Amino acid sequence: MAETELYLPLKAFMEAAGYVVKGEVNDCDLVGVRDDDPPVVVVCEMKLAFNLELVMQGVKRAAFCDEVWLAARAAKTARGREHDARFRNLCRRLGFGVIAVSEAGDVAVIVTPFAPTPRRDAKRRSRLLDEHKRRVGDPQVGGGRGKPIMTAYRQDCIACATALLSGPQSPKQLRALVTRAPTILRSNVYGWFVRESRGIYGLSELGRAAVSPPQDGTKAS
Repeated sequence: MAETELYLPLKAFMEAAGYVVKGEVNDCDLVGVRDDDPPVVVVCEMKLAFNLELVMQGVKRAAFCDEVWLAARAAKTARGREHDARFRNLCRRLGFGVIAVSEAGDVAVIVTPFAPTPRRDAKRRSRLLDEHKRRVGDPQVGGGRGKPIMTAYRQDCIACATALLSGPQSPKQLRALVTRAPTILRSNVYGWFVRESRGIYGLSELGRAAVSPPQDGTKAS
């Protein structure tokens, strides 16, 4: 079982609790947001086994979310870390929830968070909420490492580039589709856009290749 295989059972568990769940948001494996006032933000970090690195990730996330959950594959024997009273007590003291996911995808709550985690880093919390809100759907499975992330910014760049397939347009025209289109065109992070004339932008060859359907019918990356 890979870390990414834990994601869908955990997503279903969090959604059943009333959260909108998205994966790989600002380096967090899973982020759930409940539309309260203020919003309630839950972060779940995943590993194949419960270990110190997972706990340390939870400590880092606790500074900007309301609740932290640590999740790992359920041990096949009673010697698993989730059965160790010392580990469970440590998580309780930190206020973290602990979840074990079986090979069949069953979710078992080992420890429930006893109280909301204090929010201290307001700026990081705001960035996390903003990315979660802007991202369309849930295009990224949580738990992956070393692969490009489909961020909200990249989604907006794709939307702008797709609109330009029909011909050059102005930032004002594109802003009706993507609010931050003017900034995207000026920054040109991926090299997809070219200035055709004053106030008019088109696609570079790189941009056209990024959003044009492949000729052989395969899915574009």
